[in-house]
Amino acid sequence: MQRILVIDDDPAVTSVLKRSLSYEAFAVDTAGSGEEGLAIARDRYPDLVILDIMMPGMDGMETLRRLRGGDAHLPVLMLTAKDAPADQV
Repeated sequence: MQRILVIDDDPAVTSVLKRSLSYEAFAVDTAGSGEEGLAIARDRYPDLVILDIMMPGMDGMETLRRLRGGDAHLPVLMLTAKDAPADQV
C-alpha cells in the first residue's frame, strides 16, 4: 500500500484529502504544520507528500527544502490558494 503524507494547517483540507485518498486504498498520514510533517516523514517514509505552501510557522517552501534534504526524489504536490500565475508556477 502506498503512503501519502498530507501537510496542511487547515483541518478541513486534511480531513477531505485523508477520507478521499483512504477510500482509494492509500495509507494517509496528516500533519497540521511543517514541523509535524517532517517528523512524520522521517518515521513513516511517504511515497508522496501533498504540501500546503502557506502555513504559519514553517511555511511550505521551507518544509519542502527540508524534505528534499532527506530525499531529493520524493514526489511533492504543492497546494496553494494563491491565484497569480507566478505563484502557481
